[in-house]
Amino acid sequence: MNVDYKLIGKKIQAERKARGMTQEILAEKLDVSIGYISQVERGITKISLDLLAAICGALDCDISKLVSDSAAGSKYLTSETAEKFASLNQKERRIVNAFMDLLIDNR
Repeated sequence: MNVDYKLIGKKIQAERKARGMTQEILAEKLDVSIGYISQVERGITKISLDLLAAICGALDCDISKLVSDSAAGSKYLTSETAEKFASLNQKERRIVNAFMDLLIDNR
């Protein structure tokens, strides 16, 4: 199973901001660099379970809140795709639909 580290990072960032905490403060609590926190929040770095647990402790949140729907192919990916599709113009939507038809027909 693939994990959507970008989604986990976005959830960490949202929790951090909801608590009025800067990356610097979170980094200090975890004894890591601000750059590392930035990479985790952007999904660039694959976060370890130990660090994820430490982040949850620092943010006072349940780990399930950060990892729910993080498996590839989850509802998140579906909603992200729908948002992107909605931003397209009519011609672009027809192209995307034709491409999806080709993918489905060639399974």
